[in-house]
Amino acid sequence: MLAGGQATRFGGKPKGLEQVGGRRILDRVVEELAAAIREPPLLVANAPDSQVWRDDLRTVPDRRPGRGSLGGIFTAVMEADGPVLCVAWDMPFADRHLLRDLAAGAEGWDAFLPESGGPRGVEPLCAVYGPACRQPIADQLGTDDLRVVGFHPKVRVGRLTLDRVRGYGDPNELFFNVNTTDDLLRARALWERRASFQS
Repeated sequence: MLAGGQATRFGGKPKGLEQVGGRRILDRVVEELAAAIREPPLLVANAPDSQVWRDDLRTVPDRRPGRGSLGGIFTAVMEADGPVLCVAWDMPFADRHLLRDLAAGAEGWDAFLPESGGPRGVEPLCAVYGPACRQPIADQLGTDDLRVVGFHPKVRVGRLTLDRVRGYGDPNELFFNVNTTDDLLRARALWERRASFQS
């Protein structure tokens, strides 16, 4: 899980500790990840108190602080022995079935991302990255280019098709990030609406 940013659009507060549907976003993401990959998630976080957010997680700081989400992905791939499934910790609607599909489909690719229908076409903060990404990301971190897809031309990139993603829900919801207080209000309202449909 990636929680290394400074949350400047959120007043510097740890976004994943906010509650959606009566539970912290962090706890929701951990639950979905654990159900998908059957092993304790790693948390990449720089906050001084991040070690106590959950005592069942191994928490490590960014190896390249101040380098945005790309730095978080780099830390995750450097900490893992093999491919790592990275999920932003501020995605309250992450889905275990989609995450499981991503993990299963990554074989044969250096990076495996779900198509999103958004401007980039893929969602790089909910994706699998393998060891072959280490050096290309390290090279990019040495530049001013911090785009999370900037290293893709140097690795083998596979995609989980948009049709497959839509089988798990609306991509706009599945990959919804809580970046601002307005986003948090939207996420809570969306959660309540979804809960009312299911009741």
